[in-house]
Amino acid sequence: MPSRPVHSRRSFLRLSAAAAWCGPQIVASGVLCGATAPSRRLNVAVIGCGNRSRTLIPALLEEGVNIAALCDVEAAQMRGLKSGAPARDGKKRKGGDFASGIARAREYGDFRRLLEGEPNLDAVVIAVGQRWHQPMSAAALGAGRHVFCEKPLAHSVAEARAMARLVQGTKLVTQVGTQGGATDAFRRSMEIIQVGLLGPVREVHCWMDRTFPPSTRVARDADPLPADLNWDAWCGPSSVHPFKEHYLGGCLQWGRWLDYGDGHLADMGAHAHNLPLRALELGAPVKVAVKSSEPALDSYPAENSFRWDFAARGKYPAVSVWWHDGPRAAPPAELTRDLVATYGKVPTNGCLFLGEKGILCADAWGQKGVMRLRGDASPKCRGVLDHEAQRNLPAVYPRTPGQNHLAEFLEACKGGPPTFQNFEVAARAAEFGMTGIVALRVGREITWDSAALKAPGCPEADRWIHLPQRRDWLA
Repeated sequence: MPSRPVHSRRSFLRLSAAAAWCGPQIVASGVLCGATAPSRRLNVAVIGCGNRSRTLIPALLEEGVNIAALCDVEAAQMRGLKSGAPARDGKKRKGGDFASGIARAREYGDFRRLLEGEPNLDAVVIAVGQRWHQPMSAAALGAGRHVFCEKPLAHSVAEARAMARLVQGTKLVTQVGTQGGATDAFRRSMEIIQVGLLGPVREVHCWMDRTFPPSTRVARDADPLPADLNWDAWCGPSSVHPFKEHYLGGCLQWGRWLDYGDGHLADMGAHAHNLPLRALELGAPVKVAVKSSEPALDSYPAENSFRWDFAARGKYPAVSVWWHDGPRAAPPAELTRDLVATYGKVPTNGCLFLGEKGILCADAWGQKGVMRLRGDASPKCRGVLDHEAQRNLPAVYPRTPGQNHLAEFLEACKGGPPTFQNFEVAARAAEFGMTGIVALRVGREITWDSAALKAPGCPEADRWIHLPQRRDWLA
């Protein structure tokens, strides 16, 4: 197995900068990296050693990879992983004691140094905040590494478009962390909808009952900075605000603040919109609107209802897709009678397709789908894997062994079947979601010209479409 060429820092920065800003196409796998033999143990780096990494690392070790390197802007996070210390949020996660599996992993405080310093690296797993997803993914791809990144893939529409262009034609393996897409129920739901069992679908409602306090401004006073936290690097391409303890602790902390994340729409909407995006073969929306409990200041509002209108596509009619969040989040009551008959109440999260011949409802991850067709004898929904109407439908989409999306990524890195949730799909999903954030930031309905990356008649949208970034962290 040939080792990868070692680049000088100057040549590496030129390469990663070109990738981040979508200049030349990505070099195919095997040119920088060499082919990965199916039997060889993969060398993987994990960037981001906070809460999410404590789920991903045990899963990686279970698949037999070598975790060669860790990277975090706070050294205490890496020490905590290696010592078995509790996560910052105090929650226990599956996977047990994994400290011995990463004891020899080399430590880095800067992902660029990691990509330079690990010539035998096969793949990178990115488990940091949303503001970093696109820049780190672009740099890793530019360095010839396969990439698994948590969702959503981008923090702006322009970032989503840059990633879509970047991955065109690449042979590098990519996968985004929308794990529901690996389940049999998700893929069966796609097949049920696409074959027309529900009839034409013109309305979809996705929801999650999570909430934040009402939108407010960022604090201008600072809390004491942890001794080994590089706050400038933590903020990365986003604005640097005075450090506050409430920014740390995961997506339900930093995700509230719009300079660093995009609230529940980015966190759970990225999961929930995946099924309508795939099942209805959605392109870009043509119109986007949002109603919120209060105007958006620097943080995500407490309650929101977003609506995206999509034009007719081939055999599919025009459709409106909704995202609701907040303590009362749910589809309109008149649409939920079948759900109440099935569960005794409206579930706290879900994705509901309303067709002329019936309904299908999954949870917000696209899993656990149930359906009910008009004329069914029972008033209750039945599982999408059990309903008799789908029993003779062919399986169009491949099934993932063990329904394990991370294992699917690793097998693809070894030359196995392609991933189902690749960055081409993830970039489309990110444009979908981030147009909602544009409407939220301008405070009114927008029409959307995807080809031009413009909201016609709304010039103030441009700054939110092309989110300002600190370029020192993009190379």
